[in-house]
Amino acid sequence: MIRLSHLAGALALAVVAFGFAPAKAEEPAPKEFRIGFQKAGLPVITRQQKLIEKQLEPQGIAVKWVEFTAGPPLLEALNAGAVDVGWTGDAPPIFAQAAGANLVYVAALPSNGAGEGILVPADSPIKSVAELKGKKVGVTKGSSAHNLLVAALERAGVSFSDITPVYLSPADAAAAFASGKIDAWSIWDPFFAIAELRGKPRVLTTTKDELNVNTYFLANKTFATAHPSIVLKAVDALKQSAAWADANRPEVAKVLAEVTGVDIAAQTRAADRQVFGIYPITDAIIAGQQQTADRFFKLGLIPRAIVVKDAVWVRPQS
Repeated sequence: MIRLSHLAGALALAVVAFGFAPAKAEEPAPKEFRIGFQKAGLPVITRQQKLIEKQLEPQGIAVKWVEFTAGPPLLEALNAGAVDVGWTGDAPPIFAQAAGANLVYVAALPSNGAGEGILVPADSPIKSVAELKGKKVGVTKGSSAHNLLVAALERAGVSFSDITPVYLSPADAAAAFASGKIDAWSIWDPFFAIAELRGKPRVLTTTKDELNVNTYFLANKTFATAHPSIVLKAVDALKQSAAWADANRPEVAKVLAEVTGVDIAAQTRAADRQVFGIYPITDAIIAGQQQTADRFFKLGLIPRAIVVKDAVWVRPQS
């Protein structure tokens, strides 16, 4: 009996170590599944194709899509339970976890890569990231573009305290950039693509050049614990969308333009350079995200050190 007890304990530990928890009965299905999204990327395609709706319709679950301008406000809503899942860049969940948010990492998507960069006006004398020292740089606080700015400055040997960060929403930053109120702007697609087409700015660097990071599909922890099958069905729908999008980029641009109202030329540029996919959260991905979290804490951008792995969802055993 003692040996059997030890064996059962060992098996339980092994299950958790491989990212799974023992299965247990789910709570009754909710009437509505609420998804936070931004005007970019894979979730927009999934929404247009109604793939999540098709997955949940047999259970009588309605799907509600809630739009956000950036990742930080989306995660505020996720923490508050106003949405159940959502997609953001790499930095927002770090800021949210440091603030004690009730969220978990569910899956990883490719980074914004070549679709996120630091821009200066075409006639700017600034030719490199190092020359941002002493300048005003617009960025959305807690966004993936914030991480790009921090990492690019670090690589160029410039302290973050040597610039003046101007924290603005994408729309406000676009206006400030166009009017010359900021010297540079760190931003992602489709805002990046719109700026490129309108003003022909100089691109100092991109996330692809500076960082090996991911974007993330996240869930409210309480919801994911109560309704894991719904979360997994959403991930499966995203996988289907990713496969379709990778093979149909012209159609992706059309869908994004129709859904978001952003000019087709900008969405074509964004779609052409986007990488599509959705993956499990691996140890390597966790390690990379931890490096970003440690960097932010060292700079005083988050109030406390965090352990990213603590916020990774342990999926129920099937």
